[in-house]
Amino acid sequence: MALIVQKYGGSSVGSVDKIKRIAQKIKGYRDNGDDVVVVVSAMGGETDRLTGLAAELDGRPIPREMDVLLSTGEQVTIALLTMALRHAGVEAQSFTGWQIPIVSDDAHSKARIEQIEPDNLRTALDDGNVAVVAGFQGITADGQISTLGRGGSDTTAVALAAALKADECQIYTDVDGVYTTDPRVVSNARRLNTITFEEMLEMASLGSKVLQIRAVEFAGKYGVPLRVLSTFDDGPGTLITLENQVEEPIISGIAFTKDEAQLTVLGVPDRPGIAYALLGPIGENNIEVDMILQNVSGDSSSDYTLTDFTFTVHTRDFDAAKELLDKAARELGAREVSGQSGIAKVSLVGVGMRSHANVAARMFKVLSDENINIRMISTTEIKISIVIETKYLELAVRALHDEFELDAEPKKVESELTPTAEQD
Repeated sequence: MALIVQKYGGSSVGSVDKIKRIAQKIKGYRDNGDDVVVVVSAMGGETDRLTGLAAELDGRPIPREMDVLLSTGEQVTIALLTMALRHAGVEAQSFTGWQIPIVSDDAHSKARIEQIEPDNLRTALDDGNVAVVAGFQGITADGQISTLGRGGSDTTAVALAAALKADECQIYTDVDGVYTTDPRVVSNARRLNTITFEEMLEMASLGSKVLQIRAVEFAGKYGVPLRVLSTFDDGPGTLITLENQVEEPIISGIAFTKDEAQLTVLGVPDRPGIAYALLGPIGENNIEVDMILQNVSGDSSSDYTLTDFTFTVHTRDFDAAKELLDKAARELGAREVSGQSGIAKVSLVGVGMRSHANVAARMFKVLSDENINIRMISTTEIKISIVIETKYLELAVRALHDEFELDAEPKKVESELTPTAEQD
């Protein structure tokens, strides 16, 4: 008998018929003798509907009240799924985030899990119940409802799997695994049998929407066996593991995002503390900064060295970030602040980069051949990211997918997967 944590996303629970189908899938696990904890998202489109209602009343609603509002979506789903399970002859009990409780910090709409007290879940499981948990939500230390941000149900599932020491965490979605890139952009994109936590973390942070980044962080940190599966089709899915010793491609995948905006400060005095003076206020307002580029300014009219500072943020944070940057730039005596939306980020990801040279040169040649201008470049040991105009995004992804032959099965290595080990 195993303890399995399963997560079903909005598309998987988008109707009563789909919820009934999921109940039958869960029943199969219970009939096999497994204990099951199920984490669910709001029904497909419900979060957007609730957000739209709030927008009709207030263009910038208070985050606390938005958390109260949005958390109701998952409560609907857990109640319906529990009813469906009971109708199918499976004992089940629903839990909101605060009934467990899942304790988070107080960053409303972007809260982070700080502690999980699993005793209530263990009691429900010991009594023979399937525990049906509302994803995406928790409670602060002072009793306020909190939400974990878009995709937070993945994080809920992995965190519960870690707290309960589950045998496996299964993420069910509308795709049958992790692909080399989005099949809607590249028709011959290939499903990966395995991918390392390190690669999946990069893919999630760079735009791949299969898993939420904090979920991958949790899984890697606590050694949670993690598998991405299809709700509607049978198959092995994609195993996310510590080391990929079966497949050794140079590049595992191409991630991309269209939701980027670029901000630039020109003519900033180049002295210690400038980066913090510009980015500190932005970070304090929970705005995530992505790629950063700093270089000596071409302006030689000043008696001291000047620098130009460029970074990217999510499009939704562009206006707020520019307002904060304008203020900081005035205080620093910068010459100009400019910004541009309509840009995209494309990233090559693969642990094979560590042992293969010339990956960047091949990438840049492909883009040059397609007459695509690169606006920014960022690299790590296993990643190369570039910023380009959004109109060239799909062309760039297809050309790079062809260049690195990601549609081909990788060479097999005669060794077994290293078992996932729990880490402190």
